[in-house]
Amino acid sequence: MDGSSYYVPAVAMGVALAVKAPTLIRGWRDPLLRSVGVLLALACLVFLFAAPPTIAEVNDLTGIPNVSAPLVYCLLSVFSASCLVLIIHWRGGPPEVTRRLSRRWITGYGVVSVALVVLYLLGDCPEERLRDLDTYYANTPFIREMIVLYLVALTVAGVAMNVMCWRWALQVDGWLRAGLLTIAVGFLFNVPYSATKFVAVVARWNGANLDGLSTDVAPVLASVGAQVSAVGFLLPLACQRIGDSWTTWSTYRRLGPLWRELRTVSAHAEHAVRISWWSSAELQVTQRESDIHDGMLSLYPYFDSAVRSLAYDAAVTAGSEPAQAQAEADAAMVTAAVRARTADPEGRVISAAEAATTPAASAEGPRDLVRMSMALRQSPVVAAVRGRAATRSESDFHEQSR
Repeated sequence: MDGSSYYVPAVAMGVALAVKAPTLIRGWRDPLLRSVGVLLALACLVFLFAAPPTIAEVNDLTGIPNVSAPLVYCLLSVFSASCLVLIIHWRGGPPEVTRRLSRRWITGYGVVSVALVVLYLLGDCPEERLRDLDTYYANTPFIREMIVLYLVALTVAGVAMNVMCWRWALQVDGWLRAGLLTIAVGFLFNVPYSATKFVAVVARWNGANLDGLSTDVAPVLASVGAQVSAVGFLLPLACQRIGDSWTTWSTYRRLGPLWRELRTVSAHAEHAVRISWWSSAELQVTQRESDIHDGMLSLYPYFDSAVRSLAYDAAVTAGSEPAQAQAEADAAMVTAAVRARTADPEGRVISAAEAATTPAASAEGPRDLVRMSMALRQSPVVAAVRGRAATRSESDFHEQSR
């Protein structure tokens, strides 16, 4: 009997668990990470043990007919509890409230799991049924109650998840809201799943036969719902990571103009240890920022506070906000210093600065490197300073540097 519709999502959940295993191990004390790990593991186990080939194998190994039924039902109940606990920890709040709510759901579904096992032991289902146990034993004492109990537990979990996700989704936005709404849609499938099962079981109680709803329709609803919910859990995390990577690479790209401006005069450019091209975006940005700081360090003797002050006034006059005007002024001072350094190949200004008792003039406070870099490309104030610096004669520069 083909179990690919069960094994494919089981493998997908297993791969997701393996990928996150290092993070889960390092942060196991974090309730949220712990809930994610338990959820992925249980989702994998549910699909694995619900597959008809696995059901037959477990029954054969234990020698107990239909022992897979309470096993799968208990896994479904515990999985439902883990989803509820994950949402509670994900939403956050006062730790004592979070712990109390988590304990309530865990205790409730723990009791359900114990009751399922007890009902199975009290009942009698000697003939193995791989796909239609719910309807075949719908009229068997205790087995009937076991079936009803697990369906009620799934319905309660589905409704509770929808209520919590919708309430939370109304308070947030962006990818988190999209993820919560997707989770709610996925768990909404619990309701038609349980409904089709109930209809088929009730039909058996009344002497009718609607087994197709239970054996053919319900498994499809369960599989679709579980996979949609999994997408909802992963969507905010994946999109946040993609967004963070995009922001980091955007920062790296926007630093390009300033980095290229300073590479021509950096004393460390040819001797710096380069990182590999496949290094992380964060490391690439750190390397580029380090190169920029090295380049600016070599330019300090050439920084002219007068150039910066005039550029700042020009930027403010042109309508720039103070922060943007400061970045344009810093960029103007850097571009003028680059031209001055280029016109001083023998480094006379550097030698004079080293012999001086006071440091060279420079701008006070931290600099916004990204804004400076973009100003090099876009600001007309910087362009004007660059033009004046480019037309300054070398002889004039030497005269000023003596």
